[in-house]
Amino acid sequence: MEVSWLVVLLRICIQLLALPLYVLWFLGLWRPLWKKAFPHIMARLAVNYNEKMSAKKKELFSNLKDFAGPSGVLTLLEIGAGSGANFEFYPAGCRLICNDSNPYFNKFLSKSLSQNPHLQLESYVVAPAEDLQQIPNASVDVVVCTLVLCSVDCVERVLKEVLRVLRPGGAFYFMEHVAGAPSSWSLFWQQIYDPAWQVLTDGCHLARETWTDLEKAGFSELKLWHTRAPLKWHPTQPHIIGYAVK
Repeated sequence: MEVSWLVVLLRICIQLLALPLYVLWFLGLWRPLWKKAFPHIMARLAVNYNEKMSAKKKELFSNLKDFAGPSGVLTLLEIGAGSGANFEFYPAGCRLICNDSNPYFNKFLSKSLSQNPHLQLESYVVAPAEDLQQIPNASVDVVVCTLVLCSVDCVERVLKEVLRVLRPGGAFYFMEHVAGAPSSWSLFWQQIYDPAWQVLTDGCHLARETWTDLEKAGFSELKLWHTRAPLKWHPTQPHIIGYAVK
């Protein structure tokens, strides 16, 4: 991805403004603070995000039942389940396996489960999305991942794990913020904010072209569309939404 001299200059300005955070990060103090604070922040932001994206989520998850196993029961793994913002969109009787790398989300997830008694929690796996070895091969019907692939260490490894745990014919559902279109203002500002944004948000990338990873992953079918989230003046407006079949 080409970066102009103007982008570099503006990046430096943003990084100078964020210098105190860089110092905390360098001293090893920022990440522990963020890890504890992040669930509280996301629990609040998730409410606003769901309000704006509710229609798109309902449309995306409308055919989840089509991927239920022979017994008619849907076993669903959510990677980066966070505070459980997607639970209300899952079908009744769904057997749920939740994953997150941040154990401080646990109390928020428990609250969401109590508010969604139509779901049955099978297990809660605290592990990086790239390493889901606690979950057996071909053991789930559906994997869901929303606003997670932006911050994992390696998207390719996550998708390999997704394909491993999915049964043949199972599906991977995603809703992710991504890089803006080439030469767009969205991409311009993403390139400026991205280095400081990664430090501030503990690894969230603003300009990942995640759709290319999905195209290369080896799914038998990929249904993907680009859209813009109604998040005014926000660098995460460009989104991809869809699902892929193993």
